[in-house]
Amino acid sequence: MAKTNITLYSSTPSSNTDINSINIDENCPASGLNNAIRELMAHLKNVDTGSQALTSPSFTAMSTDTISEKTSANGVSIDSVTLKDGELGTSASPVPINSSSLNGGQFGGRRNIVIGGCMRVAQRGTSFTLGNASAKYPVDRFFVQDVNSSSGEATVSQSTTAPTDFKNSLKIDVTTADTALVADDQYKIEHRIEGQDIAHLNFGTSSAKTVTLSFYIRSNKTGNTQVGLMNSANNRAYVATFTIDSANTWERKEITIAGDQSGTWLDTNGIGLRLRWGSYGSTYQTSSVNQWVGSNVISRNDSPINFFDSTDNELYITGVQLEVGSVATPFEHRSFGEELASCQRYFQLGGVCTGRTYSDSQAELYYPFQSTMRSAPTISLFGAGNDVSDTTGIAHISGVGNFNLSSLSGGSLTKTGCILSIGTAGGMGGGNIVGIRGTPAQMDAEI
Repeated sequence: MAKTNITLYSSTPSSNTDINSINIDENCPASGLNNAIRELMAHLKNVDTGSQALTSPSFTAMSTDTISEKTSANGVSIDSVTLKDGELGTSASPVPINSSSLNGGQFGGRRNIVIGGCMRVAQRGTSFTLGNASAKYPVDRFFVQDVNSSSGEATVSQSTTAPTDFKNSLKIDVTTADTALVADDQYKIEHRIEGQDIAHLNFGTSSAKTVTLSFYIRSNKTGNTQVGLMNSANNRAYVATFTIDSANTWERKEITIAGDQSGTWLDTNGIGLRLRWGSYGSTYQTSSVNQWVGSNVISRNDSPINFFDSTDNELYITGVQLEVGSVATPFEHRSFGEELASCQRYFQLGGVCTGRTYSDSQAELYYPFQSTMRSAPTISLFGAGNDVSDTTGIAHISGVGNFNLSSLSGGSLTKTGCILSIGTAGGMGGGNIVGIRGTPAQMDAEI
């Protein structure tokens, strides 16, 4: 057949013996080659102008067990995973596609609203006797408190018992039991979040966001317990219930909470949100759990664990994370330096500063804080009476000597610094330049 257009050409070179009946076979006359080339050029031009259509290519259909195209209502299924309308997952339980649902590590950036949730920073010390009423901070930003009870006692500490990927936890070790909680008893671990750090949650409005709280907990006790969320006025509360299933075993708890659309939630530098774990008397117990209520309740009432009913009891907690959304992502580990700096907004120890003596036993020094504090802090002496070998603070005057501090106070207080007034037993002389080294002062701006 004469090859009258390009679609009749063969992909086998030896089969192409003519171009529109012009002989181009082996040993063809040389006189025919010019005409053959001209004819070929005409065929190509016909393709270029569209007057000669090319043969449509064929495709092998994709296997339906690899990907099944669905209608827009059903989305697309790939190996039983459905992608539809911005959601990913099985058709039975799709998850919105966002930084939370895709996050297997640090992809979503800073997510954790809680400061100090890894329990690594402990500026005040690492072990305290609980006592009655006074809050103790074995780690920064988390305090333990015995309210209204004079029976139970415990040692609270920063512990090295921790789950995988963590170094520390907060530990309560009961040393005196309280076997029968009275109505107003509270044994609690509390973390307070500044209002400015929850402003984006829009609590108290119709735009309140869902949040997810996760943490690791361990105890020799098993059974029903809870974590409470409360506002600054203690008149909006959510008692989130969970169980400790296995004794002496780290368990991660994940609790999703719809944002509160009622009440007053501060967005200032005051208390925005409280998180509370522990054991409470009947005054603070409720059957209205896993919902927001307008009252000061912290505990479930269906035989919750009394963590203080035996001196054998221990309670540990770490890895506390609160984040926006309905998915609990892996704990956000921040650098120690970053976590320390965040904690110093609320509490910090004084360091090196200089000033001048104005009497034989008194001096004034300017101290710039290590970071801007939440508010102008209260200042007190940290470790008074320590000698020169100690690291908690001494006054030094070149050529005169070292002096233990007997008193310390702060004046002209701001969020960024203050004037420290110090007192010693005497011998400093008037008008001398004096320096302080170590950590003589503690600045407290906790909420």
